[in-house]
Amino acid sequence: MFSISIIIPVYNEEKTILEILKKINKQKIKDVEFEIIVINDGSNDNTLNILKSNEKYYDKLINRSLSGGKGAAILEGMNSAKGEYFLFQDADLEYDPNEYEKLINPILANKADVVFGSRFQGAEPHRVVYFWHRVGNGFLTLLSNIMTDINLTDMETCYKAFRTEILKSINIKEKRFGFEPEITAKVARMKCRIYEVGISYFGRTYEEGKKIGWKDGVRAIWCILKYNLWKK
Repeated sequence: MFSISIIIPVYNEEKTILEILKKINKQKIKDVEFEIIVINDGSNDNTLNILKSNEKYYDKLINRSLSGGKGAAILEGMNSAKGEYFLFQDADLEYDPNEYEKLINPILANKADVVFGSRFQGAEPHRVVYFWHRVGNGFLTLLSNIMTDINLTDMETCYKAFRTEILKSINIKEKRFGFEPEITAKVARMKCRIYEVGISYFGRTYEEGKKIGWKDGVRAIWCILKYNLWKK
């Protein structure tokens, strides 16, 4: 039996948090048991009340009184997790838990140490939203690939799965969305066996609650340079 800790950072997702938890609970994979850890990152809407009223859908709730960012929430969830493997899940329905099996199969088959779920690879459906976001994602992935000498198609993806010993050996410093380029740089430097699988993507608009902005893109550029050139 394999144990997988699903880490779910949540900030102001009252409209989607219960639905994503229900979707996760429907996942049944042979010889796999899930540990579901939700980190409420200082939400100021009704997210926390919804979580407290639906405890049957998760194993552990970590409540942060103040928002510290996605990276900080993930790190706190990791520190309390017990699974042999880690998988990250956003709470906004952009990523589909039905694809967990596809994502973790290369690790369970002992072919990979890290798996990235690519929104831009394969034949799965994805919602057409913002042109400049796609250009930005492409640029950040290209810059990251130049620095790491690996050929990812989607460095900024939420869906990443890890062997626990790999992830817990990394000193994670980024508190917000800089977590993605930081972790990519560090697993590449460790010479991990990295795989990509194509996934679907149901992106949302800013009106629907999308949070990442141009400042996060600038920070990502800095993080790509920082964690590849200075290797900290």
